[in-house]
This record gives sequence, C-alpha cells and structure tokens, in this order.
Amino acid sequence: MTADLKDAEIDVALTAFRDDVFSTSLGTRHTERSGLAARVVDSWKDMRAATRRLIEENPSEGRLLFYILLSDMIFFLSWSLKAVVAPSSAAQNMLPAEIGLILIGALFMRTFSVYMFSILLWVIAKVFGGNGSARDTRAGVFWGSFVAAPFGLFFAVVTVGITSLEHSFPMLQGSLISQAPYWLSLIPFVYFISAGVAEAHQFKFTFPMFAGLTVTAMVLWLLALYLRANGFFDIG
Repeated sequence: MTADLKDAEIDVALTAFRDDVFSTSLGTRHTERSGLAARVVDSWKDMRAATRRLIEENPSEGRLLFYILLSDMIFFLSWSLKAVVAPSSAAQNMLPAEIGLILIGALFMRTFSVYMFSILLWVIAKVFGGNGSARDTRAGVFWGSFVAAPFGLFFAVVTVGITSLEHSFPMLQGSLISQAPYWLSLIPFVYFISAGVAEAHQFKFTFPMFAGLTVTAMVLWLLALYLRANGFFDIG
C-alpha cells in the first residue's frame, strides 16, 4: 500500500513537472500543439508566449528563413490580389502602372529587407535597454511577419469583395472605404512584430514598440504617396 502511494505521488509530481516545462500561457502542452497551423493560432492568442517558446527552442537559421520565405509568398499573393487582380477604384489612382513589376521586385527584395529591418530593430531595442540578441530579435521579427501574413491575405480578399460590389454600391468607391483594407492589413503586421521584438528583449510592455512602428509605418506610407504624386515611381 505504501509503495502504491509513493508511485502515485511520483506520477503526480512528474505530471506537474511536465506541465511546468511544456505549458504555454494558453495552458496547452507544446508536445500537443507542435503543428505549424496550431502554433500560428497560439501566436494570435499570445504572441509573446509563442515568441518565447520559439526562442527557447533555439531555431536554426534555415528554420527562420523558412518562415520568412513563407510570409514572402503570402505577401506576394495578397498584394497581387489587391493591387493587380482586383484593385479598388481609389487604389488604381494611387498605385503606379508598373505595380506588377514592382511586386516582383519586392518579392525578391523582401527577405533581405526583413533581415535589415530586424538588425535595425535590434539596435533600437539595445538603445532602450533591451537584452535580447540579434538572433532573438530575428526570431521575433520573422515569426511575427509569418504570423501576420494570413491577415494580409484576408484583407486582400476583402478588397476583392469591395471592388466587385463598387458598381452596385457606389459608396464603396469612396477613398475612405476602399483604402481601409490596405491600412488595416498593416496593423497585424506591426503588432505581431512589435510583440515578438518586445518579448525577445524582455520589455515589460509591447505598446511602446507598437506605437513607434505604427508612426514609422504611417510616415513611410505618406512619404510614398508624396513621391508618387511627384512622379518618383514613374518609369520612362
């Protein structure tokens, strides 16, 4: 009887230990949610916990590159839909005629750009007291970019829907409505990367990073519109 009691106590202790080691903030064991799709869903619920889990797994550079290449393909698909296949009326007036060529160039340059972006965020985080490594920062940025990619595809589908209904509902041709999916698709991208970098550097709050990246994105977008209006993107 005593031996059975001791065995039961050992089993309870082992179960508690496994829960401590493998649990996430969502209360699910890593061994039970190791699929890529499940991990993406977990990241939508708690990006910081998912980023910490990824960093603790010490992923190879090839694995991180795989994530960013997947996000590149989804990025190309989503922007092809909302900028080439079925752009809204307002977007047609904003986008350059050579948008197809620009998207192809962006597809090839995006991976390099995200690498440089992660280095820049690592430097900025270090200036503000972050203690994560460049590799940790890269993991947060690459994973955040991949996790946010489905939202870009979703808003691309929304854009196609708006475009198809413009003739039936003229109010949808207004710039505020037709441009909304383009702006809204940036929010998940900025948020998930902000949360990933904040966790990589063990910042207490995500909001300062999110606010800084949001302002930067708005400034770059307005700069792009200004350059477009002045013919900077015209070819020939």
